[in-house]
Amino acid sequence: MNMLSKFWNDEAGFVVSSELVLIGTILVLGVVVGLATVRDQVVQELGDLALAISNINQSYSFSGVTGHTSSTAGSMFSDLTDFCDTNVDGAGTEPECINVQIDAVEGEG
Repeated sequence: MNMLSKFWNDEAGFVVSSELVLIGTILVLGVVVGLATVRDQVVQELGDLALAISNINQSYSFSGVTGHTSSTAGSMFSDLTDFCDTNVDGAGTEPECINVQIDAVEGEG
């Protein structure tokens, strides 16, 4: 009975474990918020990269060439704007042409 009362009155381990639980909870909440922010910024940067790639001018042309015994006609290709490249992508805006659609699953909710 004496040993049981000593364990009952001993609070040394309780303080350490409650502090660790509090610190662990704060760390987990910080990591979750941080990862959500990283996810959003990665999507934004990938959208910016897609916009930069779509703005590369792929047009080319060359004129006809005539030599001593042969000739070739010229050719031309003009790169057109994609259907979703109508707005200028600015800071703080969502990337264009990125649509996320999740279909509803029957039986949930």
